[in-house]
Amino acid sequence: MIPLIEVQHVNKAFGGLQVINDCSINVEKGSITGMIGPNGAGKSTLFNLIAGALTPDSGRVILDGEDITALSADQRFHRGLLRTFQIAHEFSQMSALENLMMVPPRQAGESLFSTWFKPGQVREEEAQVRRRALEVIEFVGLHHVRNELAGNLSGGQKKLLELGRTMMTDAKVVLLDEIAAGVNRTLLGDLIGNIERLNREMGYTFLVIEHDMDMIARLCDPVIVLAQGSVMVEGHIQDIQNNPDVIEAYFGTDAA
Repeated sequence: MIPLIEVQHVNKAFGGLQVINDCSINVEKGSITGMIGPNGAGKSTLFNLIAGALTPDSGRVILDGEDITALSADQRFHRGLLRTFQIAHEFSQMSALENLMMVPPRQAGESLFSTWFKPGQVREEEAQVRRRALEVIEFVGLHHVRNELAGNLSGGQKKLLELGRTMMTDAKVVLLDEIAAGVNRTLLGDLIGNIERLNREMGYTFLVIEHDMDMIARLCDPVIVLAQGSVMVEGHIQDIQNNPDVIEAYFGTDAA
C-alpha cells in the first residue's frame, strides 16, 4: 500500500523533556489507522506535529509525497489534511448548518469586491455550498437540528458536526483526536458508522487517537502503540492486546 502520511525520525522536546523521540510512522492510503498508548506517551504531541500546530525539532512530515514539515496548519488544511479535536471547536452562536457552510475556503462572498461587483456569483456559490451542507448534515444524522445553534448541541452531536465539517472540503486524510470522548453509546455508534462509510464509500484515510478499545478494535487496522514518544509495536489489535510489552506499558510489571 502507498503511505499517505510519513513521519520520519521526528523529535520534539519541551525544555528538557523529550516528548517525541526518533518517531517514525506511516499511514497507508485508504486505511483507518489507530494510535494508542498510555497517558504521556506523546500521542497528542505527535498529532499536533502532523497537523502543523507544532514544528518538530528534527525529522520530517510527508503528505502524499510532499514534505510539509515547514508548512502551517492552514497550508496543510488546503492540501487536504484535516483534524478534529477532543473538545469540539464549533462556532457556538451559529447554526449547525452555518457551521458547515463556513468551512469551504476562498468563497467569493469573503471578498468585498465580489460582494459589490459580482453579487450573482456570490449568490450562486453560496447556494452550492448550502446544498452541499444540507447533504452533509443529512449524512451525519443532524438534519433535525440543522437550524439549532451549535452551542446548544449535545457533546455527541458536536462531534458529529466536526466530522461533517471534514466533508465540506477535499480531505485526503483526517486526524481524529479522541472523538468518542463524552459521547453516549447511541451517538458513538452513529459516529463509528459514519467513519466507516467515509472510508469505504468516499476513500477517506483516517488516523485515530482513541482510548475506547472497543472502537479501536472495530475501526482500526493497523494499530500503532506509542510509548515514551516512540513506536513500541504496530499490528492488528488482537496481537497488540496480547503483547506483554503493551500490557506492561499500560498496567505495569505486576499486571504483565
